[in-house]
Amino acid sequence: MRYAIPALVMVGLLALLGVGLTLNPREVPSPLIGQPAPDFRLTTLDGRPFSVQDLRGKPALVNFWASWCAGCQVEHPLLLRLAREDGVAIFGMDYKDEPDAARQWLARHGNPYTEIVADPAGTAGLDWGVYGVPETFVLDAQGVIRYKHIGPVTEEAWRDQIRPLLAERAP
Repeated sequence: MRYAIPALVMVGLLALLGVGLTLNPREVPSPLIGQPAPDFRLTTLDGRPFSVQDLRGKPALVNFWASWCAGCQVEHPLLLRLAREDGVAIFGMDYKDEPDAARQWLARHGNPYTEIVADPAGTAGLDWGVYGVPETFVLDAQGVIRYKHIGPVTEEAWRDQIRPLLAERAP
C-alpha cells in the first residue's frame, strides 16, 4: 500500500501528460463559437461609426491585427490575395494600435480590408476573447461566429478550415 498510492498518482499524471501532448496548442476553444458576434460600437480609421451590425449580410472574416504585430506581417500577403483573387470580405480590427501607425503600415504593405475598425483600447478584442494578434474569426451572414483561428492565417488553415466554412455559409 505504501508504494501503491504514489504509483497510482504517477500513472494518473502520466495519463494527463499523454493527453496534453496530443492537443494542438493553437486550438484554444472559444465559448463564442455558434454565438452572435459580440456587440461593439467603434469608429473606422476614417472616423465613421461602425458596429457589429455592419458585419452582417454575407459571410466574412474579422481579423484582429496591429501595425506592431510580427505575425500580422506573416499573414498579410495571404490576406491580400484572398481579398483580391477570392473576393473574401475581410474586416480589420486594428487592435491596441495608433491610427497613424496603422495607416502608414497599410500604405506600405497594402490594404486587404473591406473596412478597418479602430480598437485602440482593445475593448472589442476583450469582448471577442482575443488573446493576442493576429486572430481571425469566421462569421456567417447572420453575424454568428463559426470559427476562431489563433495566429497568422496560413494556406493550410485557409484551405482546410476557413474556406469550407465560408463556402457552406454563403447565401
